[in-house]
Amino acid sequence: MLIGEYHHTIDDKGRIIIPTKFREELGSEFVLTRGIEACLFAYSLKNWNKIITKLDSLPFTKKDARSFNRFFMSGATFVELDKQGRINIASSLINYANLSKDCVIIGTGDRIEIWANDSWNEFFNSTKENMSDIAENLFDESVNL
Repeated sequence: MLIGEYHHTIDDKGRIIIPTKFREELGSEFVLTRGIEACLFAYSLKNWNKIITKLDSLPFTKKDARSFNRFFMSGATFVELDKQGRINIASSLINYANLSKDCVIIGTGDRIEIWANDSWNEFFNSTKENMSDIAENLFDESVNL
């Protein structure tokens, strides 16, 4: 399971170190793509194949299905860890997520997300105030967190 929050920097060549605990779960090669918010999603090949299966089940006759598929799949790329545990992020993905120097890498269960530090802080600070309401909307009384 991919969990935790780590702070790293991206270098001038678009390389970032993937935390050791995440490397073990993701494997030496995995998929990086645009996230829903202005961040990047990274999936192990196993989890990526599950996503593909779900996307393949969407009806291509639905405009939203086609739009999501285009957005998500066109940004996807296979990345490979180098000997220092870094990946090279394509410039189009760096631009999409507004990545500069300081980045935050978080685990969300089945994937990791790479955020620009400022974007992560903005998301976190705006969300933490509403977390009680969000939890209430997502879970019924039978779920104890």
